[in-house]
Amino acid sequence: MNTQNVRVRFAPSPTGPLHIGGVRTALYNYLFAKKYNGTFILRIEDTDQTRFVNKAEEYIQESLDWCGISPDESPWKPGEYGPYRQSERKSMYKEYADFMIQNGTAYYAFDTPEELDEVRNRAKEAKMPNWQYNHITRNSMQNSLTLSEDVVNEKIANGDPYVIRIKIPRNEEIRFEDEIRGWVTVNSSNIDDKVIFKSDGMPTYHLANIVDDHTMEITHVIRGEEWLPSAPLHVLLYRYLGWEETMPKLAHLPLILKPDGNGKLSKRDGDRLGFPVFPLNWLDEKTGEQSSGYRERGYFPEAFTNMLAFLGWNPGTNEELFTLSALVESFTLDRVGKSGAKFDAQKALWYQQQYLRTKENTEIAQLIIPSLPENEYSIEHIQEICGLMKERATFLNDIITEGEYFFNAPTSYDAKTVKKKWKEQTPSLLNDLLKDFSQISDFKHDEIEKVFSDFLKKKEIGFGQIGPAFRLAVTGKGMGPSLFSICEILGQQETLQRISTALETIK
Repeated sequence: MNTQNVRVRFAPSPTGPLHIGGVRTALYNYLFAKKYNGTFILRIEDTDQTRFVNKAEEYIQESLDWCGISPDESPWKPGEYGPYRQSERKSMYKEYADFMIQNGTAYYAFDTPEELDEVRNRAKEAKMPNWQYNHITRNSMQNSLTLSEDVVNEKIANGDPYVIRIKIPRNEEIRFEDEIRGWVTVNSSNIDDKVIFKSDGMPTYHLANIVDDHTMEITHVIRGEEWLPSAPLHVLLYRYLGWEETMPKLAHLPLILKPDGNGKLSKRDGDRLGFPVFPLNWLDEKTGEQSSGYRERGYFPEAFTNMLAFLGWNPGTNEELFTLSALVESFTLDRVGKSGAKFDAQKALWYQQQYLRTKENTEIAQLIIPSLPENEYSIEHIQEICGLMKERATFLNDIITEGEYFFNAPTSYDAKTVKKKWKEQTPSLLNDLLKDFSQISDFKHDEIEKVFSDFLKKKEIGFGQIGPAFRLAVTGKGMGPSLFSICEILGQQETLQRISTALETIK
């Protein structure tokens, strides 16, 4: 693979929120660029102004920044290959369409939308539902191949609306090598004469995409599988524009599939199964509909990108946890699969858990402090709480909600535990334990555990006869992390007070 001066681009349209499939495409482009010390470019493909959505551009930028895959060149960080919005490059495309007209690989078409609809309807009535404007039908349409040069010039001079179509050759094998799928061959008879320049003076995606990739000196086009059917057309455009020798390498990524059944993952699947399909929250200004994002759900960006990287790629080992820099080092296109990758919401949660557990307690404490109720705990105490709770939590907020008893004494007690474990002798045993605990001079985990163990031996009872009630009194819950560690963090006075309160409250 020639990786000299690698330049790749992610080219989304600002038509709504960025789907996680788009984020994965951006991620793979970023990883590939950084692997070979290349350049990662963001280009906004906004030629279709009718579908433009307010704030979509900002959403794209914020999403990539959150994931840690900010582009080297973009509308917000311009380089020497700008502008980076297609709408701002509008003036450059017409000359390339004209060049194709001149060399006979494109032609003017004057057919009105009404005329085209009429032809399609007639074809449908004749049991030919998939009518195409192609090497056969073009000869009966209103275009510069069927009209005289004088008529064509007159129509253009009169300002008659027209489009420019590529002239697809008949029965030609178009071959190209895909970096992921190997050699792909398509017969040109299966391709219609696509519009490359619209009547509103804007290029279609196909022409703009090729012109931009060439003038921006893109070396590798890494994009979703949905663009694979367009690739033969793009190969022809490179040939007709005289750029075949500098055509980028193509790599078409597998789809991200819904977790159940077949088909591409969609927002509806996320709504139905209860997980986000967008990186950040998105508010649809037209409908008022709010869609949730991974950031707002509490995911770490590094957990999100690690999860995304494995949706279609694997390192060839059993290792699953990769920092962004480790992904850069390991990533290669030949480890990207051809088959679609099923999205697994449980695996996304697993990644989040793993990243929470590997974070230092000091970092976690700083992250949760803004969400904590006011209390008298020192930063050291909060770090201890984080260390105790992070093994049982998935999100930062779980440390606060599941460990709520660290910050507030329980006001209610788990009903199932009360029913099963609060027996007739429990108050008497807890009162005696309370006395033993009050004698501890150094209220630390090991000493608390020793006194408790000695208490069990002295009373000749098992853990189950007092342990669950002890936990219930201190935390209000039936389960949790090490009870002796909880007591150490709460302190002797608070622990004894909670046992006393439980004895007065639970009947």
